[in-house]
Amino acid sequence: MLKYMLKRLLSMIPTFLLASILVFSFMHLMPGDPAGVMLGDSATPEQVQVLREAMGFDRPLYVQFLRWFGGMLQGDLGNSIFFHKPVLRVIRDRAEVSLFIACLSMALIVLIGIPIGMVSAIRYNSVADQTFSAASMLAASMPTFWLGLNLMLIFSVVLGWLPSSGFPSVVESGNLANLKYLVLPCVTLAAPNSALIIRLTRASMLDVLREGYVTTARAKGLSELGVTLKHVFRNSLITVISVVGFTFVGLASGTVVTETVFSLPGIGRLVVESVLRRDYPMIQGVILIVAVAYMLINLLIDYGYTFLDPRIRIT
Repeated sequence: MLKYMLKRLLSMIPTFLLASILVFSFMHLMPGDPAGVMLGDSATPEQVQVLREAMGFDRPLYVQFLRWFGGMLQGDLGNSIFFHKPVLRVIRDRAEVSLFIACLSMALIVLIGIPIGMVSAIRYNSVADQTFSAASMLAASMPTFWLGLNLMLIFSVVLGWLPSSGFPSVVESGNLANLKYLVLPCVTLAAPNSALIIRLTRASMLDVLREGYVTTARAKGLSELGVTLKHVFRNSLITVISVVGFTFVGLASGTVVTETVFSLPGIGRLVVESVLRRDYPMIQGVILIVAVAYMLINLLIDYGYTFLDPRIRIT
């Protein structure tokens, strides 16, 4: 096990290096001068040049990359051009909202998507299956901003049950009741993503139900519940767990629309704001952290396969 983990971690080094080069290169291909953006349209060319020299933007790209990469290896992703703070500190301040949304939304997605997908597969082509399939297609087709605005209108404006925007920090206040501010955003994100898990769980289980060993298990006298849980559901989870893992990272980093609708200071809005401001260090830092998260999630998924399918061995 230790040997496998070490091999996987070593294999991530070239991937990490390539991701760093791509992130740095793409950011510097963006049009616009960050020094000019910082000073505004009223700045003179001389002032822009002075700031470019002070920020190191006048140096060759390879020198800028080596300086940034060397600092990154020491845990320093540079300073934000707009916030005038270390990039990691800004990301840490914004990460609370995004992580809470990702965790709560993922819990809803799993609790809704997997059981409904199981029922749809077991009751294939029944009224329940057709109903769940139609509902999942409807949920997947609804625009996120439209769903969020309607939930806000119903539960915040009309009924007054839940707050419509903002998020007081749970970490700073220690008050878990503040999580009520995230109920509507989490439902907004969970609805379309649950539809994906429903369809995927249903399709995976239907494929497994056609396997010969399922028929053999039934012929041996095993109960239908035992066959479903031990043989069908467990083997179908291999496909589902991959999507669940990557969906979680996507929820943590890409909730731009939802954060905008509900005025939440998360990572998604931070990326958009940084792009508009040409805040290169901030954009590079966020994208690189997301890339590392994807690599780690992929490692955990591969490790999880061994618990779901005994035919897979770690070597």
